[in-house]
Amino acid sequence: MGQQDPALSVVVPMFNEEGVLPLLAERLRAVLDGLAEPYEVVAVDDGSTDATPVALRGLRERWPQLRVIRLRRNSGHQAALIAGLMRARGAYVVSIDADLQDPPETIAEMLALARSENLDIVYGVRGDRSSDTAFKRLTAGAYYRMMRRLVGKQVPAQAGDFRLLSRVAVEALRDLPERSPVLRLVVPWLGFPSGEVRFLRAERAAGRTKYPFSRMLALAADSVTSFSAAPLRVATWLGLLGVAVCGLLVIAVIAAFVSNHTVSGWPSILVAVLFLGAVQLLCLGLLGEYVARIYTAVQARPAYFIATDSDPGDPADPGATPEQRRAGTDDDPAVLADSLR
Repeated sequence: MGQQDPALSVVVPMFNEEGVLPLLAERLRAVLDGLAEPYEVVAVDDGSTDATPVALRGLRERWPQLRVIRLRRNSGHQAALIAGLMRARGAYVVSIDADLQDPPETIAEMLALARSENLDIVYGVRGDRSSDTAFKRLTAGAYYRMMRRLVGKQVPAQAGDFRLLSRVAVEALRDLPERSPVLRLVVPWLGFPSGEVRFLRAERAAGRTKYPFSRMLALAADSVTSFSAAPLRVATWLGLLGVAVCGLLVIAVIAAFVSNHTVSGWPSILVAVLFLGAVQLLCLGLLGEYVARIYTAVQARPAYFIATDSDPGDPADPGATPEQRRAGTDDDPAVLADSLR
């Protein structure tokens, strides 16, 4: 890192967050200015279709530490987060969502804990989710229990994408071959010294959630298939169960033949055929999920494309081509207009 690199980078992925941006900037800037250290805020606009790009440009004129990166299309929350992490320069990098459910005021505590205990990772752990719906709490709890069972207890319960990483941890993420990692599983897997800071989860300050039930299911599926072969083992056990059931049916058929009750029995045959067909389809589906991931990895397409960076003198980014790293700045009106189409 150069002499001008900040002590702290704060990465904020956002998509259609025009309603919450003024409050986010007010609270986040107050916290970071209070640290009395050089910092940067890396706002990653994930292809917003509302006035978010215009609002960010206005904020940047009044907030010199704000750096705006725009993706060419909506690539998803994880891709936007990775884009920000890969281009952040700080000795420590904090990732936080724009909805203010994770309080920016906790950043100072996370940074102090990392320095005092020489930690490379500090997780923001939700100590109270009473602001979420009962369904949200139920599904989130099930997700973390499943992940801890599949991946290991190093995955902290109730820790989302609000975390602090040291420069060493960020460089370790950069060296991974995965182009679309699930960070809430990959980061604990790195094994760096870590700690936790607990906070009360607030309600979304404005706008609508970007994680509806369908995206939650997609995240769960990506988490399982990218980090565990357990579903394939489930398919194996289902196959063994099918063999056992068929063995019992063979015994039943022999018993019926011996007792001269061979006329009846078509229901058992129908059940056996349907059961085996269901097991086979399920096993093929599970196998197909892993084949799809292999296919995606072989394609080696970038998870995101950088359109503009208001501070293009960034380090090498494995997720972007040389042309993207030479992209123009926000000051280009044509680029700004194109982002709003």
